[in-house]
Amino acid sequence: MCNQEADIDEEVESPSTSPDLAVRVSTSFPSSEIFGIKLINGHPTQALLSITNDEPAPITVAFIGGSLWSENIGQGIILVRNLTTTRYNVEVPAGEKESLSYSFATELHPQDMKLSLATVITDSEGAFYTIQAFNETVSIVEQDTSIFDPQITWITTLFPQKRRGGKGVERVKRSFGQSKKVDPADQVAVTGADGPAVTSSSKAYDESWIPAHHINKPEARRLKSGGPRPKNRSKPD
Repeated sequence: MCNQEADIDEEVESPSTSPDLAVRVSTSFPSSEIFGIKLINGHPTQALLSITNDEPAPITVAFIGGSLWSENIGQGIILVRNLTTTRYNVEVPAGEKESLSYSFATELHPQDMKLSLATVITDSEGAFYTIQAFNETVSIVEQDTSIFDPQITWITTLFPQKRRGGKGVERVKRSFGQSKKVDPADQVAVTGADGPAVTSSSKAYDESWIPAHHINKPEARRLKSGGPRPKNRSKPD
């Protein structure tokens, strides 16, 4: 059984026209563009295979698979990547038509390559036939960057355009706890040994959790000039 499946994989990877089987297979790509078929890296590509059975007896679609080939000047066609081989085991009655979806994904450098798809079919007597379903040039491309990409949205918020006034940067600064501008009326000049400095009387912390007796310290009383001096309670000599 293992040897038989290995032979099937080899037939799918290198399909050839199978004689004496009245079966037609055509392939379309529902999501393809009018300018050509593009395989987007990291995004599943859907191929729709239509199998028409012109045989007098039912047939069975056993497998669908494929491969990607590169044509280099002087080296001929080279196998680059084998695609996933999917088992179906779907019976197609005589004179009927069946459509099957086959999906695969790529992760290759952007380039033009030859895409080859094939289906392995068994007849009513159990004999295997390989029928080529598609063999044309396609383009491998990268995914387009969307403006709704979370990374792009974050960068746009962090570094907004000039016409928006740069408010996004201010929001980021506030979110990281950076100091805000102080009204000149709230500034107090302080002169020390190192020269004048300016400090702000506005409070940069939340006092709601500090007990009141720690905040409102009693002020020292000042004596009026010319008033009575405090009595000397020391004993007379």
